[in-house]
Amino acid sequence: MLTPALHLALEHAAQATLGHAWRIESATPVAGGDINTALKLAGPGGPLFVKLRPAGDLPMFEAEAAGLHALSRCAALKVPAVIGLGCADEHAFLLLEWLEIAPLREEAEARRAGEALAALHHEFGEHFGWPLENFIGSTPQHNGETDNWSQFFVQKRLQPQFALAAASGFKGDLQRNAERIAEKAPALFLEYHPRPSLLHGDLWSGNLGALPDGCPVLFDPACYYGDREADVAMTELFGGLPMAFYAAYRSSWPLEEDYERRKPLYNLYHILNHLNLFGRGYLAQAERLAAQLARDLGR
Repeated sequence: MLTPALHLALEHAAQATLGHAWRIESATPVAGGDINTALKLAGPGGPLFVKLRPAGDLPMFEAEAAGLHALSRCAALKVPAVIGLGCADEHAFLLLEWLEIAPLREEAEARRAGEALAALHHEFGEHFGWPLENFIGSTPQHNGETDNWSQFFVQKRLQPQFALAAASGFKGDLQRNAERIAEKAPALFLEYHPRPSLLHGDLWSGNLGALPDGCPVLFDPACYYGDREADVAMTELFGGLPMAFYAAYRSSWPLEEDYERRKPLYNLYHILNHLNLFGRGYLAQAERLAAQLARDLGR
């Protein structure tokens, strides 16, 4: 499972950070999402978690490590500490602290997570965007920094996804609606002027959990500074989160009354990304959401 060179590189990375002679005693596959090989590495003093990809994908792990570092500034939540990253043989690796993370099950955990997300969103930047290029899943996520939020979201988020879809043959109404959305999206921000909040960027239920003591945990980020509604909107995709989560978030920082008008804009980005990553199974949902948004913007 681990080549001798990768085995040695992981041990050296752990030893350099932990400050003691850490050794891999066993390596067990664990669930790590759809795009990485993930292993639990048992060793003295406790286990570690490692993600593996081909060596050419090291920039993905570098971007993830930068995102985890940014999220760690929020004291209301926990993120896995980065132990090391690098390449060995044909593998890139990201070595992380092992955390016992469970889905949000108790109402108190959900409330605490909602409050923590509101606290994260109070970590403000000077501009929208991010100084580095990063990834949403394995799709490049283009950034840069700007003071024009609607332009950033259209040009750096939606249009690249529409272009990828077109290159894969997903054209027709989807692309015609893309043109209308790009033209009309600024109308959603005529009276709404968000501040640049630190966003997780890929915040669905699978990237949020709780420790045994109830502390919220975020992982697998795609960070940038943007409208906090973009994070909240994505939590409502793919099954959503407990109602106590949303109640606690809104109690900490109420959403604007017209949030529901902008939610399809933000969620279209993630549905398009799933279409581009996983294929035609997401086409009908992407077409419906784009058509709904284009109709609403045409009113």
